Order: sequence, then C-alpha cells, then structure tokens
Amino acid sequence: MIAPHRAGAPHAAVLLSSQLVFNLGFYAVVPFLAVVMRDDLGLGALAIGLVLGARTFSQQGLFLLGGMLADRFGPRTLIAAGCVVRVSGYLGLALAADLPGFLAGAILTGFGGALFSPALQSLVAAADVRGRDRRSAGRPSLFAALVLVGEVGAAVGPLAGAALLGFGFSTTVLVGAGLFAAVGVALWCVIPAEAARPAGTADRSTGSAPVAGTGPHAAPAPRPDRWAAVRDRRFLAFSALFAVDLVAYNQLYLGLPLELARAGAGTAAVGSAFLAVSLLTITLQWPVALLAKRLGPGRALALGFGTTATGFAALALGSLVPPPAGAELLPAAALVVCLTLGHMTAGPVTMELVPSFAAGRPTASFYGLLASCGGVAVLVAGGVVGSLLDVAPAAAWGILAALPVVAAIGLPRLLPAGAPVASRGAT
Repeated sequence: MIAPHRAGAPHAAVLLSSQLVFNLGFYAVVPFLAVVMRDDLGLGALAIGLVLGARTFSQQGLFLLGGMLADRFGPRTLIAAGCVVRVSGYLGLALAADLPGFLAGAILTGFGGALFSPALQSLVAAADVRGRDRRSAGRPSLFAALVLVGEVGAAVGPLAGAALLGFGFSTTVLVGAGLFAAVGVALWCVIPAEAARPAGTADRSTGSAPVAGTGPHAAPAPRPDRWAAVRDRRFLAFSALFAVDLVAYNQLYLGLPLELARAGAGTAAVGSAFLAVSLLTITLQWPVALLAKRLGPGRALALGFGTTATGFAALALGSLVPPPAGAELLPAAALVVCLTLGHMTAGPVTMELVPSFAAGRPTASFYGLLASCGGVAVLVAGGVVGSLLDVAPAAAWGILAALPVVAAIGLPRLLPAGAPVASRGAT
C-alpha cells in the first residue's frame, strides 16, 4: 500500500492509480451505449443524443454540486459516495429493458462521477501546488500525468468492453460496477481520515486550511465562500467558453459511432477508435504538455481549440464531398486525431489554471463549475447535433467546427492574474 507523504495529503501515486482503474470501468461501457441503444432498444439519433446528453449533464452538469459538497464534507466522503452511486447506475443499466430504465441508469452513472471527480481533482490540485517548488522549470503539471495514466485505463476499457459484449451488455456493465466498487473501498482505506475534514480557506502554497491565529483566544479561520466560483465573472465566462471542449469530446460517444456506422464500419471500429485515442494520448500527452508549457496557457489554448476545429471541418467537408472508395473512414480518422490532440493540449492547461482563479480558496467548487458549464452545453448540444446528424450531417459538423474557433479566440483573453507563464526551459 502506498502511504501518503504527509498527513491529510494522499500521495500522488494513489490519485493517479485510482484514475486509471476508474477510467477502465468507464470506457468498458460508455463508448458502447449509443450502439446498444440503437441495436437493442431501436432508438434513433435524437433519443440517443438526449440520453447521452442527460448522462453527461448529470455528471458534468452537477459537478458544481459535487465540488461544493467536497469543499463542505471533504474529498474522502464524496469519493466514496460517488463510487456507490455509480455502481447503482451501472446496476440500473444492467437491469433496464426500456428507454426510461436505461435513462435512469445513465443519469445515476453520471451523478456518481459528479460526486467523485471534483473531489479527486481537488486532491490532485493540492498535490500539484505542493510539488511546484520541487518540479524543474518547464515540466508539465500533475494534471498531464493524470490524463496520461487515465488513458492507460481508457485504452484497455474499450477492448475489454468489446470482448465482454459477446457475453451480453449486462455482463459488461456488471464487470464495470465491480471495478467502481473496488475503487471506492480502496480509496476509503488509503486516503487518510484527515483528508475528509472540511477545509477552511485553502493555503495557496500547501493546499491546507489556514488558521487565523494560535492560542486559546485565536479567532477561527473564516468559513469559505461556497459560491465564490459562481460569483467570479471572469471564471464564469472562462468556464462557459471552455465548455466547447466537452461538447466536442462528447462527439466520440455520439457523432463518431454514428459516422462510423454511416461509413459501413461495425462495433469493432468504435473500439478501435477509442484505442487510437488512448494510444495517441499515452504516446503524445507528455510531449504535447511540454509544448504547451513552452507556449504558455494563452497560446496553448488557442492551438488546442484550433486543432479541434480542424477535425470537425474535415468531417464537414467529407459530408459535402464524399471520400473516394477505400477512404470512407478518412474523415472520421481525422476527427479522432485532431480531437485527441486538441483535448490533450487544452485540458491539462485549463486544470492547472484553476488554482490561479481560486486564488487561495478551496478549489473543488471551481473544478465543479468548470465541468458543470460543459454539462449544460452538452445537454443542449446533444439534442441539436443529434437531430442534425440524421438530416443534415454537414451542418452539424460545420457548427461543431465553428464553436472551437470562438473558444480559441476568447479563452486567451480571460486568463487569471497569476497564471503560469510560457517556459523556455522545458525538458
């Protein structure tokens, strides 16, 4: 068992390992939801888009609630609760025989993530801040490592899910539920009890709650403002624009499977696409993070969203001018590559910026708001894009290409004071 390196502060290796296993259980099931809904339940693209949007909204859309609860009750409690709720959601998916049952299971699955992820991210942020003084100049943040190890689980997940589907969807979901149960029990045992204590205003250098004074007559530390993230107009605008990243990445679950089916590819192609995403992330996340560190957050965000826009533009063009015989999957492949590169460029940069926005306040609610804006955007975009993919795919891909361009222009103008600067010494 890996021990924490200081009281109340779980070791980074514990957090990274939990993300790996959590992603394994997630990606063994979620990438195949669209196919199962279409083939087993006979749902159309609009219904599929709404279900996937509801799942994403119940996760990212409720991240703010999860973050506020984590700031109030501590990350240990919320991580355990999130695992319990996600297991319940997976059991619901295994037992569902119609659309309402499937929708309920999907919503519970998402809500479990809303409780788990902000708590985990706040622990990662605290560990990253503590390690900055020991980290050599130009090295990426701990969030780049979090993405990297998570993708190891994401690489195995779709392959395991595709194999388990041969035994039935219920079997696949039950295996995933077992993994989440194991993660919940393990983290409850490994994360120190001190980490579960509600924090006051976080100390910027250590991530711990400060005290106002010492001695019997010292004033208590002020209670943190749980709504600080919502009241920060700059961060609210930043979160709204960054929501485009989640809308775009959600197309791996909605638009991409439908596009692959339209091109004549089967279920195996979906698993291969997610394997490609994982392999790209595993091999390129660290070099891309080094490049982003050299560029600085503003230029890195512009580059990431510009790359994402390129992938959607390729699919829009492919819808207007069909590829030649033998190259039907080329536009989808371009989307996978560009979307992955854009996401791995912009994501860790944004996660590292959150403590600068928080300016010493507890960070879980800030991470929660960031994801909640994405959840709302996905819920709205899921129905719109889903309906357009049925009747006017070129228009759907064109809209999805335009949104990242807006984000690439706007996000660099909203960087917080104290944001990391470009590094010339990254190695």
